[in-house]
Amino acid sequence: MITLTLYNLVDTFWVSKLGYRAIAALTIVLPYHVLIMAIGVGIGIGIGALTSRRFGERNIEATNHAAGQIFSLAGFYGIIFIIAAFFFSEPILTIIGATPDIMDFATQYLVVLGFGTPFMFFLLMGSSLLRGSGDAVRPMVFIIVAQVANIILDPLLIFGLGPFPEMGIRGAALGTVIGQLLGAGLIFFYIVSGKSAYQIKLTHLKPSLSIQRDIYRVGFPSMIMLITESVCFALFNAILSAFGSLALAAIGITIRISDLAFMPILGASQGLLPIVGFNFGARLWNRLWRAIKLASGGLVLLMSVALLVLEIYAPNLIGIFSDDPELIAIAVPAMRIVMSTLVIAGPTVMFVTAFQGLSKGKEALTLSLVRQFVFLVPLIFILHRIWGLTGMWLSLPISDIIGFVVAGLWLLREYKIQQRMGMLSGTPVPKAYPGD
Repeated sequence: MITLTLYNLVDTFWVSKLGYRAIAALTIVLPYHVLIMAIGVGIGIGIGALTSRRFGERNIEATNHAAGQIFSLAGFYGIIFIIAAFFFSEPILTIIGATPDIMDFATQYLVVLGFGTPFMFFLLMGSSLLRGSGDAVRPMVFIIVAQVANIILDPLLIFGLGPFPEMGIRGAALGTVIGQLLGAGLIFFYIVSGKSAYQIKLTHLKPSLSIQRDIYRVGFPSMIMLITESVCFALFNAILSAFGSLALAAIGITIRISDLAFMPILGASQGLLPIVGFNFGARLWNRLWRAIKLASGGLVLLMSVALLVLEIYAPNLIGIFSDDPELIAIAVPAMRIVMSTLVIAGPTVMFVTAFQGLSKGKEALTLSLVRQFVFLVPLIFILHRIWGLTGMWLSLPISDIIGFVVAGLWLLREYKIQQRMGMLSGTPVPKAYPGD
């Protein structure tokens, strides 16, 4: 994930040399890219969970048949996104807020990026498939190789260095596609070579609706959470576009920098989830809540330091990507306002992660949907009418604060339920506990 974030930063750095309109174009296309990630990650989670379960049951045939579904699923969704990007790029970009001055940049980037979506889907699904077999190292290596190739290719293809043609923003998209192709190819050959835990035959590639239903059943909540982010960001961009491409470029740079600051939060979430799940299964309730408190408290301290650095050095960080005084004048306050709630972002994610670990996926999904559609969307519409561009920036931290309070109170309610049932005092756990 750090490699992916560094790629995004480097990609934005090189594209910024083409001007702020190119940065704005990348920002406009980002919700489309997040949508691809949402589907790929959601299906990947479902496939990983299903295959790991089948391994546990020692049902090798069913395991291989489940693994074979990634070929048809990656191909199916890949074709849909290729058609959408190639034939409907301008209508899509218009809907998600592309202004006339960046439409050409955004179209070039989206069309080329669209042709890499089958590889992107296979890379995401295949990585989860390998992790489902207990192999976490190789998919990490394959993804890192893909991202490093992308980072190297960016300047070569954008500016036409050496034997490479000068392709501008198309070069940035092509570098991404080549990187995805490389990563997907490594996973493909590793799986079909028989070196992995899977022994997939042609008969296993036949699409199975029953297997795919099982995949969606597990992966759908994660998919929906990411899709809502894509929809809300597209809506945010569509309204923000009324303030011009400089504003779009400003939020684009802010997001790239904030992604790097968010890496410890996402890492802690991935670390906390199995700990909560284990302690939930073992009925070690006090240890479970200590883990949540430790993760939340640690992130508050770490994010306080990160926030201090980001607030103080915001002009310097923005200046890495552009020396345009107009862009810096908009991006610096945008970054300072948007990042102002970074301290509470960590605990909020930990609260949602705790519900996932407690096998309360519906609660986790509800909290995510409520923050996006009940808090953020109305705030965007209301605040931009009151305070203009500043209102757009304020809608993000205010929704974060409300989301933090709601998620915290909901989790506190869960804690109180366990406390009333005597689960935190060492007394026997009732079988009728609502989390079971």
